[in-house]
Amino acid sequence: MTSETKICVIGLGYVGLPLARLFSTKYETVGFDMNRSRVDALNAGHDATLEVSDELLRAALANGFKCTADIEDIRGCNFYVVAVPTPVDENNNPDLRPLRGASETVGKVISRGDVVVYESTVYPGVTEDECVPVVEKVSGLKLNVDFFAGYSPERINPGDKEHTVEKIKKVTSGSTPETAARVNAVYASVISAGTHMASSIKVAEAAKVIENSQRDINIAFVNELSKIFTKLGIDTHEVLAAAGTKWNFLPFRPGLVGGHCIGVDPYYLAQCAQRHGYNPEIILAGRRMNDGMGEYAATRVIKLMIRKKIQVVGSKILILGFTFKENCPDVRNTRVIDIVRTLKEYDLDIVIHDPWANAEVARREYGVDVSNVLPQEKFDAVVLAVSHKAFETLDVAALRKPASVLFDVKGFLPADQVDGRL
Repeated sequence: MTSETKICVIGLGYVGLPLARLFSTKYETVGFDMNRSRVDALNAGHDATLEVSDELLRAALANGFKCTADIEDIRGCNFYVVAVPTPVDENNNPDLRPLRGASETVGKVISRGDVVVYESTVYPGVTEDECVPVVEKVSGLKLNVDFFAGYSPERINPGDKEHTVEKIKKVTSGSTPETAARVNAVYASVISAGTHMASSIKVAEAAKVIENSQRDINIAFVNELSKIFTKLGIDTHEVLAAAGTKWNFLPFRPGLVGGHCIGVDPYYLAQCAQRHGYNPEIILAGRRMNDGMGEYAATRVIKLMIRKKIQVVGSKILILGFTFKENCPDVRNTRVIDIVRTLKEYDLDIVIHDPWANAEVARREYGVDVSNVLPQEKFDAVVLAVSHKAFETLDVAALRKPASVLFDVKGFLPADQVDGRL
């Protein structure tokens, strides 16, 4: 199989690049991305997302792995893996344009006997009803006659250096039993954690989309608890610590829910349900709760400032962290922006510091300035928004004026050092 299978991974972001690098240890592998500057940087041996170390990437390149933005370079492959983003639009409707574009690319190069596997998170039916027809139209080939399809949902956890792609069990599936076995064999050959072969593509799609929806709902529950316990004058984290002594209590914590998975995927499942005549109440209620937590946190900060008789208008506030999660540079769908925008309504002077975030991307996507260097001044309020490991040794007290507020969104700092937390 190793000599016969030539793999192309389309989309070299947080999902595609680690997978392509892993495949290259066993197969001839080409990575394709339309972003030429991204391709050039990867071929030079550096991954700006920091998901693949320079050492691993350069070793892969030296072993024959290459990245390209030229479609002709992937024409000779026979196992195509699509790993492009699946975002939502401004109305939270699934945006399938990246998937359709990638399917057009596959359609231009796919040949008889080839396989295309989708990794992008979607609602059940997208692979066979939305993506495959595009491949068929562009290529003139027929599914399960001339080419075959599979679905293997990504399970990348950005910034996690322990649970890397090969250490997370992989769900696989195929458009025919024989295809399913072939897809499973390819993945099983590089995934040390093993694989689970689903009975159909739709089952595999559904499994992925509920993974993140389940987590979203659980976080929404503890976010609601946080609001209730705050009104009761009870520390939410102390409650969770006490409840956590029961063996089957789930250890979720309150916080912001952003990123390209948990904050997005439930909308895919919700729209799918609505198309079939069912209005999902719990899923959408969870989304509403989590989408409102940034504004809620900012309002808590303002109330604490007023309680301490701090002049709100014109005050200087420091936001620590801007990425959607800790220890990674990804700012996609970061909900820290909700804190920033709400605080701006009070005419505050806001400074954002994040040692990981790409300042250029933050300015382009959100219109805010993010500094990678910690400011050397004191603030009327400090908001710990992201629990980067770099903040563990930060002397927060040195950043505060004598009369000031310290609010901990993540429950990251010692409780006796903060004025409030979710």
